[in-house]
Amino acid sequence: MILGMSALVAGAAVGLAISRHVSVDEPDAAFETGAVTPDPVAAISRLEARLKDNPKDANGWGTLASAFFQNGKFAEAATAYARAVQVDPRNADYWSALGEARVMAGPGNVPAEAKQAFERALAIAPKDPRARYFLGVDRDLSGDHRGAIEAWLALLADTPAGAPWEQDVRRLIQQVGAKEKIEVASRLSALKQPAPSDGAAIATAAIPGPSRQEMQAAAQMPKGQQDAMIQSMVDGLEAKLKANPRNLQGWIMLMRSRMSLGQTARATAAYSNARAAFNQDAATLRQIDDAARSLGIS
Repeated sequence: MILGMSALVAGAAVGLAISRHVSVDEPDAAFETGAVTPDPVAAISRLEARLKDNPKDANGWGTLASAFFQNGKFAEAATAYARAVQVDPRNADYWSALGEARVMAGPGNVPAEAKQAFERALAIAPKDPRARYFLGVDRDLSGDHRGAIEAWLALLADTPAGAPWEQDVRRLIQQVGAKEKIEVASRLSALKQPAPSDGAAIATAAIPGPSRQEMQAAAQMPKGQQDAMIQSMVDGLEAKLKANPRNLQGWIMLMRSRMSLGQTARATAAYSNARAAFNQDAATLRQIDDAARSLGIS
């Protein structure tokens, strides 16, 4: 059903945050500056080669899986996460990410093997937000709309104010409630209200990035491979924003990432694309402008 598919699409944003429209592609600003972008395919190949020599490296499998996921290779990501949980079966993050990859690689539902992965994650970490979210999606797709709403409301109750997935989950509860004629307004209002978005605050906050395990794996790589992995993640974020540009936090994070990498021209291009995505939303444009000023983007 359409609403269920919306839940799955929103789930990608939830996973990315825990971890979620430019009509034409802009010219690659790297060409303007002479910068050379590392090839993510080559970086993945190097990771695969390293894992052939050390197949018991759970961190390496997690890093490879994350690289596949960032590049839209969900089936490959699921295979790599499955290897990660074989080596490190007590890692809830790997189980939860495995479930998400299986959902994204699947036919548009929550497959049984994905549900099993989410349940394994919750057995280890009962408050894992990604697993709780997708199990709610599974209830919604199965027709248990009230059960799905209850699951998402419980997730919101445990969600830190201002968490990147907070607004998506609230919006989905409202959509399901409206479609299924289930009263949710009073339940939502009883929960803590989401923190107002502040462009400058987002820009100066820590960038969600690789997990601790992924950073440990990256530390074992030569510097060139580390740089390639980081570049691949940032490029993956940019690709996701081109496909789904109505993501204010994503654009600001991309702007900050490009500036952190010294890619001023590409940060400016991200700023322009963010404004184009919200060109009819004056309040959001002000937040984008505030973020750009705080980052030193002209």
